[in-house]
Amino acid sequence: MNERVQALLDKQEITELLHAYCNAADRHDHDKMRALYHKDAIDDHGAFFKGLAMAFIDKLPAIQAPMLILHHNVTTVNIALDGDYAEGEVYVLAFHQVQTDDQPTDLLIGGRYFDKYEKRDGAWKFSHRAVVADWARFDNPSTVCLDHPMIEGSHIGKPGPEDPSYDFFRLLRRG
Repeated sequence: MNERVQALLDKQEITELLHAYCNAADRHDHDKMRALYHKDAIDDHGAFFKGLAMAFIDKLPAIQAPMLILHHNVTTVNIALDGDYAEGEVYVLAFHQVQTDDQPTDLLIGGRYFDKYEKRDGAWKFSHRAVVADWARFDNPSTVCLDHPMIEGSHIGKPGPEDPSYDFFRLLRRG
């Protein structure tokens, strides 16, 4: 196969990996999240967590328990390929609505993922991910209003299998 065509295919598979990560994080789908990392992959969230990605995923249920809304959006994606190894600098906007003791609060983070990917057994997965925050906005109390009359009757996204996507899709499998 032409090298340029193979590079496009590899970059597309990595881009789909990035999107799958956002979906798994937002839906609190830990089985899906595990499938995106090589077993020996590293996750580095700074002082919050640094170690094996599988150990981080083990902690996600407790980390995500107070999160009423998670919404990750990848924007600029820069990928460099070298055979079965690749690196990515991926810009992300991540919104978190977190239930605190007294009320929900909002945290919007603009940041980047510094990624290393490896293609093993024909599949691209994360081998190392570091999360970098470039800016953040904190609103206490939350400014989210899901009961406004302008969105009355809308389907409302939720973490986990109660999200409307689980009943809607047949091809976009969960877990």
